[in-house]
Amino acid sequence: MSLIYGLVTGILFGILLQKAEVLRFDKQVGALRLMDMTIFKFMLSAIAVGAVGVYLLKDLELIKLSLKGTSIGAQVLGGTLFGIGWAILGYCPGTAGGALGEGRVDAIWGILGMLFGGGIYALSYPFFKANVIGIGNFGKITLPQILGINHWIIVVVFVAFIIFMFGFFEKKGL
Repeated sequence: MSLIYGLVTGILFGILLQKAEVLRFDKQVGALRLMDMTIFKFMLSAIAVGAVGVYLLKDLELIKLSLKGTSIGAQVLGGTLFGIGWAILGYCPGTAGGALGEGRVDAIWGILGMLFGGGIYALSYPFFKANVIGIGNFGKITLPQILGINHWIIVVVFVAFIIFMFGFFEKKGL
């Protein structure tokens, strides 16, 4: 049944990507050039809704958080590779799949690159585990744990910041 949930949410996510026009190449390039904030607004909206939803479900004891360890080395390396791939292809992983769904065959190269890169990572994982993942390893932590405050304070401040940024982006015509 969880596969059905995954399929349905994936289809809904693809529809939202398409309706928000974040699959368009000009929106991708505009985001990379910091001239069009459509993609950032879409991502920030998803993060805000996700933060509220996850912590609400956690507080209602409907879910249990399963954290992944925080590693600065892995974040820097992964973020750099992600950014380079996005800049070269003009799509991030989610939008590449959506663009292919819209019939944009250029996205195939990105999807093949992701598969190839995943294979290279799997083969070189022992090296990364020994030399990169341990750099800046803080374990399984959250920002509220680091600050020693209730998670809702972080969520409310973050959502307020996102609303402020939306206003700023709109005022600047981004």
